[in-house]
Amino acid sequence: MAATAPITTSSVPSELLPRTITAPIFEKSVEASAVMQLARPAPLALDATTSVPIPMDVPVADWVGQAAKKPLSTGGIDVKQMQAKKVAVLIPVAMEVAKTNTGGLYDQLEKDLPTAFARAFDHATIHGKTMKGATGPFTEYLAATSNSVELGTATQAQGGIWADFVNGMAEVVDSDWDYTGTVADHRLKPSLLLATDTTGRPILVDTQTPGTNMAAAGTLIGEPLAYSRSVSGKQRRQSTSVDTGLRAIGGDWSQAAYGVGMDITIRVSNEATYVDEEGGVHSAFQENLVLILAEAYYGFVLGDVDAFVKFTGTPSGS
Repeated sequence: MAATAPITTSSVPSELLPRTITAPIFEKSVEASAVMQLARPAPLALDATTSVPIPMDVPVADWVGQAAKKPLSTGGIDVKQMQAKKVAVLIPVAMEVAKTNTGGLYDQLEKDLPTAFARAFDHATIHGKTMKGATGPFTEYLAATSNSVELGTATQAQGGIWADFVNGMAEVVDSDWDYTGTVADHRLKPSLLLATDTTGRPILVDTQTPGTNMAAAGTLIGEPLAYSRSVSGKQRRQSTSVDTGLRAIGGDWSQAAYGVGMDITIRVSNEATYVDEEGGVHSAFQENLVLILAEAYYGFVLGDVDAFVKFTGTPSGS
């Protein structure tokens, strides 16, 4: 994707953070989100709904004689309304770190905020849930598809996990959709790389791009593949998350569109209070903290959820 234009922050003291911090944050959040790698981008308005045309079919053209009645297309466009939804994170930082290691703080935010935003976005668009398990911000989500394949169904002689994915592709293609890519959980990667034919030769050697740490990670059954920990729902270093057993979702990604807000705010306070996960109230002034509040806006819509198929497996230990 094209580089994101610089976006200025608001209410951020210049001695704490560079004022163009949000441009690299948004650019990296797109790289880290598996769903954004495959879905198509669309404009997103922050103060109104955005009409996003989702192609449901190709218009039908036909031959016509001179001065004859022109054929009426049976194709259609379903207009979906995309609304901006806010995602936020509050980060307490020791005052000493904020004042004496501004560069280090900036570098850490560049690493952590894209991951935080991408996790929340992928989790909501895949499972329809917030990171804490409540109903998510988007009414449509990928795992709601009625198409499903259980991995491990096909024997090695029948093609093994390769056949499972091809059978899932068939569910999509046989319903007249295109299969244009797959988002997969990281836990699936070892199974893909260990898959062999009956002679012991690897059959899925294109499932990762060596030397990269991006969501886009190669191809699977001939189509783009992207990894996200949000596919299973089990997030690293998040004790409250659980493995749902979902291992991948693939399908026609022309039926999924996302938007990224054109503004982001990062506010800093050394006087505000905040409530921790246990309900305890903390004073930034009393505890000598700097509170950094980052907020962003995203949107997501689906055309037909059954243009996708989900691949399930046995949940791992939580």
